[in-house]
Amino acid sequence: MSQSSPRTLLHVFPSFAIGGAQMRMVQLANHFGPRYRHLIISMNGNCDALGRLAPDIDARQLEIPVRKSGLWSNLNTFRQVLKDERPDLLVTSNWGTIEWALANIPGLCPHLHMEDGFGPDEVARQLPRRVMTRRLALRRTTVMLPSQTLYSIARNVWHLPKDRLRHIPNGVDCRRFGGQADDGLAARLGLNGPEPVIGTVATLRSEKNLSRLLKAFALVSATRPARLVIIGDGPDMPCLTTLARVLGLTDRVVFTGAMAAPESLLPAFTIFALSSNTEQMPLSVLEAMAAGKPVAATDVGDVRDMVCRENRPFVVAPRTQALAQSIGALLDDPAQAGRIGAANADHARATFDESLMFLAYGALFDGPTPARTRRTLSSQV
Repeated sequence: MSQSSPRTLLHVFPSFAIGGAQMRMVQLANHFGPRYRHLIISMNGNCDALGRLAPDIDARQLEIPVRKSGLWSNLNTFRQVLKDERPDLLVTSNWGTIEWALANIPGLCPHLHMEDGFGPDEVARQLPRRVMTRRLALRRTTVMLPSQTLYSIARNVWHLPKDRLRHIPNGVDCRRFGGQADDGLAARLGLNGPEPVIGTVATLRSEKNLSRLLKAFALVSATRPARLVIIGDGPDMPCLTTLARVLGLTDRVVFTGAMAAPESLLPAFTIFALSSNTEQMPLSVLEAMAAGKPVAATDVGDVRDMVCRENRPFVVAPRTQALAQSIGALLDDPAQAGRIGAANADHARATFDESLMFLAYGALFDGPTPARTRRTLSSQV
């Protein structure tokens, strides 16, 4: 597409801290380079993920005052920002930015809304007030959904028009996650011994339920030699380190904190574990698959459909005992675990390579496409 100047995308996030949706935006921006100019608003002011953008990316944080419980004041502020900045596309993310969708009514600029899942307050059920607000605010918006589970909710619960919905699975650079472990780093963390390593990559918050993983690991390691690695940081770090100590796991659990390049440790994992209460299409699982790892996970979102067929029996109910049994079964049959890991890698390369995602997002970011083209893109992704 020939353009005299880059299109301006105004991205609004509840937080631009490091997380799945934020890192996907970084991945897209770094890939497209000068094709787009990015304005980024973090509703809580946290913009840690800005540091992951390539140095030559044209990106700027806008600091916009946000009032808690100040709906009308916020709507006026947000409308003025849209009028002043005149973006080619407003890109909002999840429920925490729904006020921007309301501010854009009746259509100050084209709008793309991204829904990646729900926080702890919507794990068990959809809240009626939020359902009605989404139904109103997003009815004339293009809505991107990375999972079939979310697509079904948007269509059948929020009753959004089918022609406004886009299902675009997340993608990863499979080559990046198919390399070798950083042996020096693994040695410094004590992961180069003979014990198998169970690992996870997650933001340490309540919906990830890493306390479930620690308790499951306590059951597994009571009868087997093993180590657990938790890559990530977040508000639950203090309580999780305390729980590890209470469970007597201090010498067997490694908390790495946030890592810019988790792929340097993924190859050292024997098994990747996911313990979340809620997910949709977690990038961490795709990265583990690309690294050739078997996955023991709670059955949330699209996880069961993401992994290869041989891995699906190890995607279990979100209970500590079930997760422990899944991890234990993979540890007890290393040959089977190896076959599953290899099949996951093949499946990731064939289905979830980032090139397919880039194609679909490029079409969305460049503007509306005719219905016939949209159907073609949908069949490709």
